[in-house]
Parts: sequence; C-alpha cells; structure tokens
Amino acid sequence: MLLALEGIAGAGKSTLRDRLLKDTPTEGIALSHIGQFSWLSRPATHTLIRLRAGHAGNADQAVEAARQDLVLHARFNLAPALAQGPVLADRFTLSTVCLLALLHQQPVDKYVHHLVELDSARPQLTLLLTTASDICQARVSRRATARRFNEYPEAAGRLTDLYHEAANAWTKTTGLPVLHHPCTTRADLDTLAAACMDYLRAASGPTFPTTEVSR
Repeated sequence: MLLALEGIAGAGKSTLRDRLLKDTPTEGIALSHIGQFSWLSRPATHTLIRLRAGHAGNADQAVEAARQDLVLHARFNLAPALAQGPVLADRFTLSTVCLLALLHQQPVDKYVHHLVELDSARPQLTLLLTTASDICQARVSRRATARRFNEYPEAAGRLTDLYHEAANAWTKTTGLPVLHHPCTTRADLDTLAAACMDYLRAASGPTFPTTEVSR
C-alpha cells in the first residue's frame, strides 16, 4: 500500500510522518518512506529543481519532466519498497500537480490527467492536511531554513485552493479516496495517526476499513 501525505508547508505532514514511522514498528508493520521525486533523470531533475525554485519555464517540458520522474520513481524506488511492505510518501503526485498548476496558471485537472496514467504510482490513500493557513505560516516562520517561493502567504493561499481542487479531480479520475483533516492540535494528530494505522493494518487484506476522517 502507498499512503501519501499532502498539504501546504506547515500543515503537519512531517509531524504525522514521524509519528507513523515511530508507531508502525510496534505493531510489526514495516513502513518505509519515500520523497516526492526520484531525481534519477538529470534533465528531469534540472527542470524540477527550477520548478521548486519558482521558475515556470516551458509548460510542456515541465509536465514531461514530472511524468518521466514519476515513471522512474515508480520503477526503481516505489516498486522495490512496496515489495517489502507499505510505503509512506511525504508529498507525492498531488503536490506535483499543484506546483505545476500554480506556476503555469492552468487548471489542476489538466495535470491530474497527465500524472494518473501510471497505475503503479497511484496512492491507495491520500491524506490532505487542511490546517489553517495562518497556523501553517506561523510554523514556517519558526523554521531555520529560508522560505521557498511557495511558502509565502500569497502562494500558500493559492496552493490551499489548488490542493482542494486537485483532491476532487484525483478522486473523480481515479476513484481513490482523499481524506481531509487539519493537523492543528495533539488530538488532531492522534486522530490522523489512528486513521492511517487502520488503513495500514488492513493493507494486506482484501478491503479497506470503513472508518473515515471527517472532512
């Protein structure tokens, strides 16, 4: 099973990731972790680095770089990891879709359709952290690293909307669930971790549990 954590900077993805990586071994779940990109193609990597820095460049080239990287990620990173157990991605396809839509000012549906074609790279569950943007901004401001372009208020606000649009387009296109929940308090973190653990426990079974996180 591939589980993807999505949301703007400061939403709580790393906190939830660390919680799950800590909790799963106690239940005998061999959860591994991968990043958003593979970085296995030099040309694609060059384009993706520029995108992450806020340089839009050529729109077609950007989409092709994202698709090529995803193919390599699925084959050389994701497939071997999934052979060993469930995998957790801290940012994945929806984050790439939103980055492309933000920079090229295009509808997210367009990029979802480009990147869902690879079945082997589709998360069975995506969790979108909907933490309020002012809380996210306060968290980001306390980080030691310099802000990226997409972490400033205006871009972060636009990304918040894009994530919701991308989540709806993803479910409409793939039929796969996206659960929406903030990660603001310790109680939120406990709820999110419990929901993810339910899915991870059931990953080896024929069906997923019916427990849902409220929207």
